[in-house]
Amino acid sequence: QVQLVESGGGLVQPGGSLRLSCAASGSIFSINTMAWYRQAPGKERELVARIIGGGATNYADSVKGRFTISRDNARNTGYLQMNSLKPEDTAVYYCNAVITTRVVVTTVRDYWGQGTQVTVSS
Repeated sequence: QVQLVESGGGLVQPGGSLRLSCAASGSIFSINTMAWYRQAPGKERELVARIIGGGATNYADSVKGRFTISRDNARNTGYLQMNSLKPEDTAVYYCNAVITTRVVVTTVRDYWGQGTQVTVSS
């Protein structure tokens, strides 16, 4: 079984920074893509940033130039560096990964973390 565990959320003042981590564990053969989504109260979950196996990235327009997604393949860990945070960045942030496992058969599946709260407020 595969698990994604996020960490690094918290309360930060406007203009501050946070770094989220997403550690994947279990019977992982490869991680195809990693992504961060967020969901604010009363709103739908939205894609924040995605990084694919080759390292290409894409970002939501609202975070371009402020957030950076990266991954450490050796550690099966993804990161989201968030700078110049704004109150509108307040949300629960979820890690998502498309992972290939090879236990008895080869399976490619979508996995989600439990979410970590990010609150930007003075």
